[in-house]
Amino acid sequence: MPPTMEDQRGDPCYTPAMNQYAKRRHQLGIFGPEVEEIEEETAPAPAAPRGPGLPPGVHSFEVSEAGRLDKFLASTCDGLSRTRIKGLVEAGHVTVAGKPAGDANLKVKAGQIVEITVPEAAPAEPLGEPIPLTVAFEDADFIIIDKPAGLVVHPAAGHETGTLVNALIAHCGDSLSGIGGVKRPGIVHRLDKDTSGLLVVAKNDETHQTLSDLFADHGRTLSLTRDYLAFVWGALERSAGTIEAPLGRHPWHREKQAVVSEDKGREAITHFQVEATYGRDKDGKPLVSLVRCSLETGRTHQIRVHMAHIGHPVIGDPLYATGFKTKGALLGETARSLVEGLRRQALHATSLGFDHPRTGEELLFTSPLPPELAALQAALEGR
Repeated sequence: MPPTMEDQRGDPCYTPAMNQYAKRRHQLGIFGPEVEEIEEETAPAPAAPRGPGLPPGVHSFEVSEAGRLDKFLASTCDGLSRTRIKGLVEAGHVTVAGKPAGDANLKVKAGQIVEITVPEAAPAEPLGEPIPLTVAFEDADFIIIDKPAGLVVHPAAGHETGTLVNALIAHCGDSLSGIGGVKRPGIVHRLDKDTSGLLVVAKNDETHQTLSDLFADHGRTLSLTRDYLAFVWGALERSAGTIEAPLGRHPWHREKQAVVSEDKGREAITHFQVEATYGRDKDGKPLVSLVRCSLETGRTHQIRVHMAHIGHPVIGDPLYATGFKTKGALLGETARSLVEGLRRQALHATSLGFDHPRTGEELLFTSPLPPELAALQAALEGR
């Protein structure tokens, strides 16, 4: 991490420099010239092409080197995760030298024959629903959805139906080959209900495992780009920088996250760049800023909490942007009306990039602002 620099409020979480994770975006020109230059480094080798995954049926393998059963199968059975292998062993679908293995930690010897039976994927739960989707990209391995605000990603208490998962089960149909033995989409990351934009979902175990590892790495050693656009209140004191502040559950408001001490929270890092400012208050300071945020970690409500933490919450955020009616009243009539009419936070996942998990091809997807946020931007610009 770069050394922390305090801002005028003495906040050690507000820093202007980027670390190695942000180098790629810096080279692409996403961040401005104010950002510290970073030395060139050797680009990582492209990911090796992956196999088609292990199809349903009985498969036999000869052990070449003594070791644990689960490690042997994970290295031999393309596309099966350790968790999936453990489930198959416990269900009696794996034999060693003709006998049920029983334990995924079983020691196997060189020359032994291991048989694994991969059953057909079970029907999806929950059921599919014919919900319209905007598909940015789709192939046999994954699908990129441009999610609208208001759509919940995964079924949960209070949202058992009408979710993105329900829609994907109906849309993808038989192209879902099974995640953990069930024909369901593999959710790799999520967007809040009222955040719009790009989201990738895996269609099979192999891709799900690869993309999960990629997002867990947060782009530190693997290729990953995740950029958001946010309309926030006020003028940031720096045009580019980093917010590094651990996040955890709010001590008394269960729906909220909060900046907490390191021993009580998880690492959270957001890089930002001011793209534009709009309006002026009585002191001549901008009323609204359009900020591009790039995630180095992916915590719940991360951008929303981090921007509120430095005093610039996302417009329309019902949890973290209360108390800004005075600034809103200073906006032009059209912009003020649009802000008051927002039924979502003004936050949009605008770009998503990674290497294809099978071919290694570098992919980058972009999404323009949705109509309600594009209208807000036009009104703020006086158009």
